[in-house]
Amino acid sequence: MAKGLQGFLWTMLLLFCAIQELGSWAMHTAVEGPGLEQPGDPALLASGRVKRGWVWNQFFVVEEYTGTEPLYVGKIHSDSDEGDGSIKYTISGEGAGTIFLIDEITGDIHATERLDREQKTFYTLRAQARDRQTDQLLEPESEFIIKVQDINDSEPRFLEGPYIGSVAELSPIGTSVMQVMASDADDPTYGSSARVVYSVLEGEQHFTVDSKTGVIRTAVADLDRETQDRYEVVIRATDMAGQLGGLSGSTTVTIVVTDVNDNPPRFPQKMYQFSIVETAPVGTAIGRVKAEDSDVGENTDMTYQVKDEEGVEMFKVTTDSNTQEAVITVQKPLDYESKKVHTVVVEALNKFVDPRFVDLGTFRDQTIVRVSVLDVDEPPEFRPPSNLMEVQEDARVGSVVGVVTALDPDTANHPVRYAIDRSTDAERIFDIDAKTGAIVTGKVLDRETAGWHNITVLAMEADNHSQVSRASLRIRILDVNDNPPELATPYEAAVCEDAKPGQLIQTISVVDRDEPQSGHRFYFTLAPEATNNHHFSLLDIQDNTAAVHTQRVGFNRQEQDVYLLPILVVDSGPPALSSTGTLTIRVCGCDSNGAIQSCNSTAYVVSATLSPGALIALLVCVLILVVLVLLILTLKRHHKSHLTSEDDEDMRDNVIKYNDEGGGEQDTEAYDMSALRSLYDFSEIKGGDGGGGPGEGGPGRNPASELHALPQWVQSPDLDFSVFRDYICRKVEQADEDLSVPPYDSFQTYAFEGSDSPVPSLSSINTWSSGSEQDFSYLGGWGPRFRQLAALYAGRRGEEDSEES
Repeated sequence: MAKGLQGFLWTMLLLFCAIQELGSWAMHTAVEGPGLEQPGDPALLASGRVKRGWVWNQFFVVEEYTGTEPLYVGKIHSDSDEGDGSIKYTISGEGAGTIFLIDEITGDIHATERLDREQKTFYTLRAQARDRQTDQLLEPESEFIIKVQDINDSEPRFLEGPYIGSVAELSPIGTSVMQVMASDADDPTYGSSARVVYSVLEGEQHFTVDSKTGVIRTAVADLDRETQDRYEVVIRATDMAGQLGGLSGSTTVTIVVTDVNDNPPRFPQKMYQFSIVETAPVGTAIGRVKAEDSDVGENTDMTYQVKDEEGVEMFKVTTDSNTQEAVITVQKPLDYESKKVHTVVVEALNKFVDPRFVDLGTFRDQTIVRVSVLDVDEPPEFRPPSNLMEVQEDARVGSVVGVVTALDPDTANHPVRYAIDRSTDAERIFDIDAKTGAIVTGKVLDRETAGWHNITVLAMEADNHSQVSRASLRIRILDVNDNPPELATPYEAAVCEDAKPGQLIQTISVVDRDEPQSGHRFYFTLAPEATNNHHFSLLDIQDNTAAVHTQRVGFNRQEQDVYLLPILVVDSGPPALSSTGTLTIRVCGCDSNGAIQSCNSTAYVVSATLSPGALIALLVCVLILVVLVLLILTLKRHHKSHLTSEDDEDMRDNVIKYNDEGGGEQDTEAYDMSALRSLYDFSEIKGGDGGGGPGEGGPGRNPASELHALPQWVQSPDLDFSVFRDYICRKVEQADEDLSVPPYDSFQTYAFEGSDSPVPSLSSINTWSSGSEQDFSYLGGWGPRFRQLAALYAGRRGEEDSEES
């Protein structure tokens, strides 16, 4: 061992010396040519000497130098240097003067700083040889490179970590899991510093790694997720191709073992017990059971089923997709008295089976479920459950229709009582015996009114009426021939005056409200009162219809325009019933084609001769005329109401204003009382006007004299105020009857001054005395305001006196 280590150290020392020798071997000086002048060379002829230049190799410097002295890199030298120090060497470029220093006399280059190839692999510099006195270039400037020589100073690194991979359980040996890659910053082109190999530090008993590619694979075939579902594997990367002295780095790879369906479902118990009352309705959940499965995800999805025949008939099993439980429900009604305990075999099986693991065993399991039925007090049950009864419609009240039977299913077998739900038989057509369940008729039946009756029968325990059962019962009323046949419609027919014998006039049919089981069969004959009929004949067509034909040649509607033909109709019974119907036959005038032209009935002619379109047009015209008439009447009534309301308003205004006192002689605008006067009959004035000739107020009477003939009110004991009362009553009636004007609820009452007034009234309303009976001389004493009035009446009085004289 000591000898091997000593040999290795000598090898490394020799290698280092060789590298140092290469670094110190600078470009040696040499003559570019043999020094012979070439004929015709202008450069040689002009200068008289041979051209010289730089000759050197590439410089190398080892990275990460840790010595205390500057590291010798190399030497530059010109072939014109004679060693007398007349030439000055300089460098420029990357790191010149800082990292790299040159001896101006000898041309030796040293590195003064520690270099790192991973940061910078080479430096480019330029070398100059100058005359120390004149500082002129003696040689053309030349570029050279100092390359940093790599050493193994960087360990491999896993840059893409952390790594997480997965592999299915029970995967075969060599199954690829994932790949890891390490990166080394050293120079891959020089030596083995960047050559990386991989190995497993931890977890090698379950996984391996390819030393060159870094692919991780399974090392065993029995990885079980249910045992361990995660592995932490440490992978190491070593440079120098794994040789001794190489650097290494490591990373942790997490490998998750994924599930496969390699475990069948298993019930934790081999028997489960549940209980449920016997009255539980169908669909009631009894309980839940669940099979356990060590797998996860969809590999735990399972279905349940009932395996035994008894269980399949009575119970149903469904799978709860959320909890993967088996839900057991009732599929048929339970009965404690029939069976108290039911045994059900429930089987669980995986929904998704992996065929690769079928050889591991059956992926299903079974368990037994015992269901105990609990006894409860149940209502009576109808037996047998027949719901149809029949009864003749002529059955007497109290006749038995049928009997219903109900029994208590409990062990105690309590007595049962019966009743009818009156909401289904509000008219109490049927009754039931509370003890026997016999249903009897309560009223007279009529199939034609109601052919079916639907009632609900109640059965309850005698000592517990809360235990009630209901049964729907349909009662059919059987038909009895109790309705005679009748003509289908009140038939009316028409016959032409020139009809020939045997001509078909009308086909008649009948209706019968009865419905015999064998069907209807009707017979037609002429009624006995028509036996002497020689005009028409009746033929029974044998299909429940009959045809009426003419029996004579021609008819005369002037002699007889209507014939009434009584027809007797008999049904087939039993018992046979009959009725007599009348066929009305009208004699009409027809054209040569037999089309009816006119009959004695206007309605029939219209319906027979006018088409539906013509009838509709006629009706539209009549409707338009009616609308026009109504519109005209409405407008006239509205116009009349408007005039009447205006007249009433004028009358009312004049009467109200007339209640004011006059303004004296300065009031020259008298009220227009002509409208008011025209409504009343002033008998005395009219008598004077309508009297004799011109001198008495006839047509030739002077208008001026009429103007002065203003009567004066003279109170008389026999005054009649009926004219005002009649006027007011008339207005009230007009207001009550006319709905087109607003109502006037206020009426003014007009009265007259009494006899105690010192000044007589000047009003001429309803004055019965003539002008000759009045003396207006007193007007002169009323003052200057009535001067004009006094002159007017005084003048009139003078004219009257002159006429009398």
